[in-house]
Amino acid sequence: MQEHTRFVLFTDGGTSPNPGAGACAWLICDAAGRTSEGALFFPETTNNRMELMAVIEGLACISTGERVAIHTDSQYVQKGITLWIQKWKKNSWKTSSKTDVLNRDLWERLDALASLYHITWNWVRGHSGYTENERCDALVQEARTNKKNIPYHICVE
Repeated sequence: MQEHTRFVLFTDGGTSPNPGAGACAWLICDAAGRTSEGALFFPETTNNRMELMAVIEGLACISTGERVAIHTDSQYVQKGITLWIQKWKKNSWKTSSKTDVLNRDLWERLDALASLYHITWNWVRGHSGYTENERCDALVQEARTNKKNIPYHICVE
């Protein structure tokens, strides 16, 4: 865990097909070494919406004001929140090609929520053996396949 970081949040989201049935999942590690996780099912959505929802739902489980290192395998999320969002807001939520920003509702939610924390944004390659990312992927698949939420809970190991 990075110095002064109290929480590490791992996230993933996906659908099959895209668009289609999907889920988002998050895994939180705290400074004491405890982990917690959860996932939400959505009957009709997109991959990008699920990647955004994973971060939103994971952050909502952490008290505001905390230092959080977020690890996502979505460059859409990582670049969107760190590089693109300021230009989108300045340009009335239009992209550089003057089209409407997709998933604006979720970007606005994430932007507002992220402002309540001290966040370090990290991109990790998906399906590359990163244990926590692989766990999030498994939670996504479980929620999507079973068509049900996995309630947020503390893991006992």
